[in-house]
Amino acid sequence: MIRINLLPHREERRKQRKQAFVALMLASAVVGALIVAAVGGYFASRLANQETRNQYIKAENARLDVQIKEVATLRQDIEALKARQQAVEDLQSDRNQPVYLLDELAQQVPEGVYLKAFQQNGQRVKLNGYAQSNERVSELLRNLGNRSPWLEKPDLVEIRSVSLGQGRGNDAKRVFEFTVNVDIRRPRDMEPAAAETDSGAPGKPAKRS
Repeated sequence: MIRINLLPHREERRKQRKQAFVALMLASAVVGALIVAAVGGYFASRLANQETRNQYIKAENARLDVQIKEVATLRQDIEALKARQQAVEDLQSDRNQPVYLLDELAQQVPEGVYLKAFQQNGQRVKLNGYAQSNERVSELLRNLGNRSPWLEKPDLVEIRSVSLGQGRGNDAKRVFEFTVNVDIRRPRDMEPAAAETDSGAPGKPAKRS
């Protein structure tokens, strides 16, 4: 017996193509979903690793900040100790300042100048006295500023002509009363000048024996 297929041949082929297309689309969707999941997992892993690194860096920065604060505190403590040590050394060296001051005044005050009083306030010394002339006062300033290793920066505050003596006319002696401020140096302040002198550079002379 001969069987005859009554279904349209083209319709059957179209149906087969449609089924193949649908299957291909489903396969593509599955493959695309797998690729997206793989890429997402990869980037999620990278982000997790980067987040772990960021947390580690933050923790290390916090630890370094603590160490920096500790170092800053130690530096402050060291500076405070140095300041206290320097203050103690200054107090010890300042004990001999009156001796140095009197010795220098005895050597640097020229003839014709008479000191009636002096007052020390810290490293500043105020001198009051009489001089026979303005030139004597100028010589005193030069001696204090250039010849003395212990005294420096003399400053003439006041000078005026006054009369000394109980009488009048020829019995009264005309002199110049002056006030001079001058700095007295500490031994540690003299070390740079002594080093310059030893190296041949110009500077103030070292302490005289």
